[in-house]
Amino acid sequence: MPSADGAPAVAVGRERGAGRSAPNGAPAARIRDRLAAPVDGASVAVFRIAFFGIIACEVARYFAHGWIREYWIDPTFHFTYFDLGWVRPWPGVGMYVHFGALGCLALLAAAGVWYRPAAILVWLGFTYQFLLDEARYLNHFYAASLFALLLAVIPADAAWAFHRGAGWRKQSDGAAKPAGAGTVPTWAVWLLRAQVGTIYAFAGLAKLNGDWLHGEPMRSWLLDKARMPVIGAIVHYGWGLALFSYGGLFFDLLVVPGLLWRRTRPAAFAVAVVFHLLNSQLFTIGIFPWMMIAATTIFFDPAWPRSLRVALRRRWRPEREAGPRTPPAAGTPVLPSTSIAGRGGALSLGATWVLAFYVAIQVGVPLRHFLYPGNVAWTEEGHRFSWRMMLREKTGTARFFVRTPRGQVTVNPRDSLTAWQYDELVAHPDMVLQFAHHLADDWRAQGIDRVEVRARVMASLDSHRQLPLVDSTVDLAAQPRTLGHERWVTAGP
Repeated sequence: MPSADGAPAVAVGRERGAGRSAPNGAPAARIRDRLAAPVDGASVAVFRIAFFGIIACEVARYFAHGWIREYWIDPTFHFTYFDLGWVRPWPGVGMYVHFGALGCLALLAAAGVWYRPAAILVWLGFTYQFLLDEARYLNHFYAASLFALLLAVIPADAAWAFHRGAGWRKQSDGAAKPAGAGTVPTWAVWLLRAQVGTIYAFAGLAKLNGDWLHGEPMRSWLLDKARMPVIGAIVHYGWGLALFSYGGLFFDLLVVPGLLWRRTRPAAFAVAVVFHLLNSQLFTIGIFPWMMIAATTIFFDPAWPRSLRVALRRRWRPEREAGPRTPPAAGTPVLPSTSIAGRGGALSLGATWVLAFYVAIQVGVPLRHFLYPGNVAWTEEGHRFSWRMMLREKTGTARFFVRTPRGQVTVNPRDSLTAWQYDELVAHPDMVLQFAHHLADDWRAQGIDRVEVRARVMASLDSHRQLPLVDSTVDLAAQPRTLGHERWVTAGP
């Protein structure tokens, strides 16, 4: 039968029934067949358009607010990620050119023009700026980098892309579309769902700690919003604080199960929209609320955008629904629109292992903090890349003491760091070590070989009393930078 929206129909399986294979096949082969089965690519296309549109808007905000100069040109020192010290900002006006190109590429990817190269370059360009300074680490930047990678890999341009024409314009002769047009393999949809699920799940699990369950740091954050309408009226009550603390906890833990069950999906999505819109007003978290609202739509039926379009046409333009339709040619096969599908439409064993490895990494990396002793919120060992979002408030002060044969010099890091870099320095022991190495290198560059650097960093976690963050008797210039546990980091509160 022809499709209700006038586009020639293809026998694209819906999510529930797609991918059924012969019962006599091996279990692993049946799983690969189900993963490779084609489903409507409309939901992935909507996320593609929304995500790359958000990236383009973020680039525009960087130009409008002067953030390119503030973050990448004005600072004289940048904190680098482990073993990525070679990632440096472009010289001169290079960062302006980089962001300009990034915005243009994002628009091309959103429209589906030269999609695959544009999407790959967006991923590379966005990840590059994300890795330029460790002090600029934000979970929503990490999430955006992962989403860009996934959208560059999956055939997200299978539907509603200008270069394909599918979904943007009707065929004038009413003939059937090519086999597989407008479809994506089932694994593409579920890979995006798995990525969204890990973000929510680990954000919720991270909130199962004593401070969060006792209302910190939510209490401190909300007291700063006491003048806001409605919010200000309830933050002074215990039930209001519990509403925000436990509401955030239960939302993160339950939203994905709610989205996976068809009966609760609309309600879960509505709660997600309200939750993220509220967060966008209460906290400065950039593109994250809008990105996650867009990503959450991937849990709906893959054909939901077309169903919505049909419903709107029937409601507002019923005359367009009248008249005969031209059915597709009988026996037209439907094949998955994917480059990593094996012969015959089955997902190859190698591709299956690649997908499984990616999911395992996304599950394993957030759990790595259990390999380190101590409180991860204090030591920060295993904190990054673990979806520990909006979880703790950490403030402090720092002084460094450089000892050479000429004597000892006290260094105030505020003199060589920006305000936002300093705020991150006093919270992260690994950045304290990196700045100590920077100071030692500066003195050695002056011909002084014997250099010792010690630091006195006093930090407060979630309104607890200030305590030393690092052992002030240790020569940090002699400590190597590793991924292991640093014994010179104190135990904390």
